[in-house]
Amino acid sequence: MDAQSRGRAEEIDPADQWVLNPRTGNYELRLDRSAAQQPSVATPRRPSSARTGAPGAPAAPKAPKAPSPGVPGPRRGDGPPGRRGGRPRKGGGGGGRRKKILVVTGGTLAFLLVGASVGAYLYYDHLNNNLNVTDVGDAGTGGFKKDQPINILVIGTDKRSGAGNEGYGDAESVGHADTTILFHVSKDRSNATALSIPRDLITNIPACPTKQPDGSTKTVPGEKGTRFNVSLGQEGRDPGCTMRTVKEITGITVDNFMMVDFNAVKVLSTAVGGVPICLAKAVDDKDSKLKLDAGEHRLQGEQALAFVRTRHSFGNHGDLDRIKTQQQFLGSMMREMKSKETLTSPKKFFSLAEAATKSLTVDSGIGSIDKLTNLAGELKDMDLKNITFTTLPVLDNPAEPEDKKATVVVDRRLADPLLKMIQGDVSLTEVEKKEQAAKDAADAEAKGKADALLQGNRAPAGDVRVDVFNGGGPGGAASTTVTWLQNSKGVNKSSNRGNAPAKVDTTQLEYAPNQADQARALADLMGLPGTALKMGSADAAPKTPMKLTLGADFKGAGVSLTAPQKAPEDIQRVEADKAICAK
Repeated sequence: MDAQSRGRAEEIDPADQWVLNPRTGNYELRLDRSAAQQPSVATPRRPSSARTGAPGAPAAPKAPKAPSPGVPGPRRGDGPPGRRGGRPRKGGGGGGRRKKILVVTGGTLAFLLVGASVGAYLYYDHLNNNLNVTDVGDAGTGGFKKDQPINILVIGTDKRSGAGNEGYGDAESVGHADTTILFHVSKDRSNATALSIPRDLITNIPACPTKQPDGSTKTVPGEKGTRFNVSLGQEGRDPGCTMRTVKEITGITVDNFMMVDFNAVKVLSTAVGGVPICLAKAVDDKDSKLKLDAGEHRLQGEQALAFVRTRHSFGNHGDLDRIKTQQQFLGSMMREMKSKETLTSPKKFFSLAEAATKSLTVDSGIGSIDKLTNLAGELKDMDLKNITFTTLPVLDNPAEPEDKKATVVVDRRLADPLLKMIQGDVSLTEVEKKEQAAKDAADAEAKGKADALLQGNRAPAGDVRVDVFNGGGPGGAASTTVTWLQNSKGVNKSSNRGNAPAKVDTTQLEYAPNQADQARALADLMGLPGTALKMGSADAAPKTPMKLTLGADFKGAGVSLTAPQKAPEDIQRVEADKAICAK
């Protein structure tokens, strides 16, 4: 039970009661029962800028000691862990008089991603109330799967919401996708790729069903040849529209989204005690209000926000160089949150949990503390050196005059192999040789089986029989593939069977043991990896066709599905463990 409900708010700060249990190695919240028990009373939360200096920070009747400026303090009057507003649980009886011990392991925090926030540490029920949850329908998968890669879309908006943000961004903005990162976590959870998508990218935005306040669904019409950032906010588009647009651009299905505004950078950088950054030169940007000398700094609050917003201080003074600055900041934030100083500080954990959940809008698939904690558990053991930041390769828009270049288009020469690596779950990070050797050893048996499927004789193209289904590829994919096979490759015994009974993420070729030579031939013609070949247990009758189901990874007839094993040399990338000076 917390100090407020026990009548001892002047003596005990809950954040001070986290102590290390030497027997278990876990931090525990221990509160004595020596004071007289007072009845629990539901107390509404009220912001208190006087106590914390942070927007929306909870109030306390009296603070035993002054907190650091701008650091959110622990909540009081909200009841103990497992309660909302101090209300007793049903069937609680007299259990409230017993000493409460809440054990929380450091592993549940994993890491928090700022401007990109991943957050879950405490199991307090009241943290669920901090979250904003949006229903995006079928824009995503509804939730990640433990045995599959995870794709989270992190969106930073330019909406001027929150106290103190009136002077930022566009005064008329409805909240566009100002900063967008597709965070891909590998199937084995050993590595991740954070792909930034430029806001000024010219793309097509698909039609988007959006949930209305009255529970109805309104479809916002699609738009061709427009800036990516209007996939959110414009015409009432919700984050699900941005998820659909990202899939249109990358071919990667997004599982869930997380969205933050200006406040997230301010409160999280403050809660962690500041983010270390390095400047190769002095900066004085009148637009973002960033003024710093060359060298190392620790930024929090308004300064941190100015750093990630500045467009005129580094590189070519454009959005692509601002993306690099943001990636450097995020990498430093992640290093700080996984540092010993943070992991061993219960107070910082408490502040981070409050700040992260209050700054976050998520979809219903991860719209609870339990679900976010499960997600954090998937990421907790990942080494930062195996997390790579990169940017979708782009070119200046050729439709614009040379002296008025303001937008960009996808550079397919570099983007296609990069996206295939992400789709194929291939790491961009150069991991240590011993780690790679261990991974190779673990994968050797499965890889050997897949490669073995492609060994042996190939049937002539004219002998290959196959029924083609569209199970998630582009519209008309089955028809165009059959036309391509017949007219360009001589596979005359191929048939278009329309849509598959169910959608699949990856393309699959199902065949019988006595059709192995046909399967190898088709795999060669279409660039199918060994993992796409699924052999049945019994031989097929003569003239029985194989079954090819085109999945969400299918980009078009003649486009190989075999992912490159090495990223193009010319792409921009940096690992999260590396500290780089902005210049």
